[in-house]
This record gives sequence, structure tokens and C-alpha cells, in this order.
Amino acid sequence: MAENGAVETPQVKMNVVNQFIRDMSFENILAQKGVQGEVTPDVNVQVNLDAKKRAAENQYEVAIKLIVTSVNKENTAEKLFLMEIDYVGIFNIEGVPDEQLHPFLLIECPRLLFPFLRRIVSDVTRDGGFPPLNLENIDFMALYRQELVRRQAEETPKTVS
Repeated sequence: MAENGAVETPQVKMNVVNQFIRDMSFENILAQKGVQGEVTPDVNVQVNLDAKKRAAENQYEVAIKLIVTSVNKENTAEKLFLMEIDYVGIFNIEGVPDEQLHPFLLIECPRLLFPFLRRIVSDVTRDGGFPPLNLENIDFMALYRQELVRRQAEETPKTVS
């Protein structure tokens, strides 16, 4: 307790121990098929998050998995490229209450990793023969809330009439 009688909240400490690409693939389908002429790309990005405790004390692994698909707007069956990347951060986290740890891992940690992941996606798409893809910011809080709603919907028993 502090001198005035208030309960002290623990100081949150977080640092990135390491970050790396666990797995990545980029497929330039357009070049493989030898498609000629102008194409207008339409890009779709799927985001998945995962977090788990590591063996070391206070260490957690957080992964952002992206699947980026680009198709031709005029012919959506014509794929231009496919990129899959699993980008991981190892975090040392102290002082986060247990009930707040799950959202902390799936909101705050990806927020720190995202600028590095954005740069990789931009570089790989450029080096793969396309204009650099600059990903829009991802609202990790909204993603987290959507996942909670989805899980609650799955757990809700369905009544049969």
C-alpha cells in the first residue's frame, strides 16, 4: 500500500526480446502464367493472431499470420500473387494482471510488431515484381473484440424448435 492508503498498481514492463519471420512464401502467379496486358489489382488481407507462454519466466510468443491475396479486379478468378507470412515476436512482460494478459498479448504486442511486418510485406511485394504493398493500419483492438464475439456465438447453445 502507498502512504495515502491507496493500493499500488504494479508497474507494467514489456520489452521485445526478439522478432523474426517464422515462415514466409510469395508466389507471383501473374508471372508464372505469363499473363499479358494491363491488370487492376484487388488485394485481400486476412489476419490471424496467436499468443502462447514460453518456458522462460515472463516470456510470451506472439505471432501475426497474414495471408495476402491479389486478384485482377476485371477477372477475380485471375490471381496475381499470394503471400503468406508468419511473423513472431518474443516478449518479456511483467506486471500485467492475469485477467488483462490475454488482451495485452493480442492487442499491444501485435501493435509493436506491425510496423516491421508492414515493411517486410512492402519489400517482398516490390521485390516480387509488383508495386510495394503498404498495408493499412490494423485495428488489433477491433480484431480482438470480433474474436471474442465469434467465440461467444460458438459457445451459445442453439435451441431447436
